[in-house]
Amino acid sequence: MLVKSTRFGSVSANDEDVLVFPNGLIGFEKTKHWIILPDRDNSDVAWLQATSQPQVALPIVSPRKFIPDYKVTVGQRDLAILQTRSVDRIFVMLVLSKTGKTLTANLRGPIILNLTQRIGIQTVITEPLPLALPLVQTTQGTIRVAA
Repeated sequence: MLVKSTRFGSVSANDEDVLVFPNGLIGFEKTKHWIILPDRDNSDVAWLQATSQPQVALPIVSPRKFIPDYKVTVGQRDLAILQTRSVDRIFVMLVLSKTGKTLTANLRGPIILNLTQRIGIQTVITEPLPLALPLVQTTQGTIRVAA
């Protein structure tokens, strides 16, 4: 399959590279199929690229590097959608945004990926966490939590 992207050009992807989001993502509820692409300039960042919309790509990061104690409670309904089994590879990702020159990570709307089953969801958590945690990019091209 050839995925067209305004950010990355045309990208060749196999069917098994496609992640299905049965409920879409917040703001992209009708967009169900996505692939993950690496960022060429920053190994901390990946891109969730919509397969059907070339202009839609969301930067994502793993919270492990920035907020090691970040935890997400996933409800039974979401677990059912993810079709989780004990042997599955489950990952939590955070969506990045940019306001001016500041990058922020959304801690309240994490993306949960079951990479074994190739299924994803975006959940909304109610814990009192920042909606936009400021991050800074270092001169080495990496990102860290802002002081």
